[in-house]
Amino acid sequence: MKYCPHEYQRYAAEYIETHLIAAIFLDCGLGKTSITLTAIESLMHDRFEVEKVLVIAPLRVAQTGWSDEIEKWDHLHGLTYSVAVGTVEERMAALKAKADIYMINRENVQWLVEESGIKFDFDMLIIDELSSFKNHQTKRFKALMKVRPKVKRIVGLTGTPTGNGLMDLWAEFRLMDMGERLGRFIGRYRTSYFTPDKRNGQVVFSYKPLPDAEQRIYDKISDITISMRATEYLKMPELVTANYEVELNKSERGRYEKMKTALVLQLPEGEVTAANAAALSGKLSQMSNGAIYTDDGSITPLHGRKLDALEDIIEAANGKPLLIAYWFKHDLKRIIERLSKLHILYTAIESAESIRRWNNGEFPVALIHPASAGHGLNLQSGGSRIVWFGLTWSLELYQQTNARLWRQGQKAETVIIQHIVTKGTVDEQILKALSEKDRTQAALIEAVKAEMRIGGVA
Repeated sequence: MKYCPHEYQRYAAEYIETHLIAAIFLDCGLGKTSITLTAIESLMHDRFEVEKVLVIAPLRVAQTGWSDEIEKWDHLHGLTYSVAVGTVEERMAALKAKADIYMINRENVQWLVEESGIKFDFDMLIIDELSSFKNHQTKRFKALMKVRPKVKRIVGLTGTPTGNGLMDLWAEFRLMDMGERLGRFIGRYRTSYFTPDKRNGQVVFSYKPLPDAEQRIYDKISDITISMRATEYLKMPELVTANYEVELNKSERGRYEKMKTALVLQLPEGEVTAANAAALSGKLSQMSNGAIYTDDGSITPLHGRKLDALEDIIEAANGKPLLIAYWFKHDLKRIIERLSKLHILYTAIESAESIRRWNNGEFPVALIHPASAGHGLNLQSGGSRIVWFGLTWSLELYQQTNARLWRQGQKAETVIIQHIVTKGTVDEQILKALSEKDRTQAALIEAVKAEMRIGGVA
């Protein structure tokens, strides 16, 4: 695919190219990965300033996010890459392979530095989600600091650099510039920019910024930092859409294909049948989302791909409110189970009280069904981001749900819509139908017919 960057994307890529240290605070959905890869491509093949790049990212982003972007854009096809995740043997093989770019998940940073025995000879380091290094006491932070002086270039990417306040910035920039701007010691940073807040005698539980702290801190880091908010770089009001792709494994794909082609899937828990195209579409959508109703009404879990993606999205939001749209009741059940496991506070948009509390900012996550997101429901005060866990064929329901945030009175002025899409499934057909504004029922039938023809069923 041809890459046609927006002006802000060109600016950000050039900024990375011309700065040995670059902190890029880029809102979710504005293309931070493609921007960074464009800069890497130029630094390698035009400027000849970089030879070997290490990308540190959340696990699933390291597994597929960066490699997918390289494969997607024509101008990046000259870049070679190696994904160092998985078992020790798999990681070692990936790190020993010849490549331009190596991707590793942040949980394995300590292993790479202290245990792998691999020479740390990367001349450019990319930290995807810099905010995950906001704690200077973690093993990953301490390990990376040991090798930081070896790296000539470093790029820190995040949309939420101060999710828990300005205190987060010290560790992030200690890693970026080794303490040049905000100091080498957290104690001095606290006394310079903060004052004790909550305390019990001599024990201080929290700090609050001094009146001029924010401006002084930003002045200190401004020469290596750009903060790019969607509201500043897109014509307002604007709607930004992005897809988070997940992929089934061989076994999961086999089940999906069997349902698609034979219309019948035999599971240990019971038999699932689809009598017609519309019913088949529903079954395939359920399988794409990760669970399915059997003929007796029970729920059979199939995979957690979308739940894992949702967890990544919530973490990347770093406290910014998210509205999650679901379609099936088993989606809601499994989402709630995952949120509870992660100790994330949430509400279901089901009553006037839940709407009020969401709009008051009392919940970082809210769950909504498109059928309940009717005309006139105002949710824009509670957040500006919506994640579609499960998609709907109904263009009206889709647009009306998005319009709960994308409407007048939205203070953020830009709404970011993310779709979690299972590759090679009916999800892609639904998105295509929505984007082309096809008539709902006709699109459903035609898409399912195409799926059936691909699977070999007339």
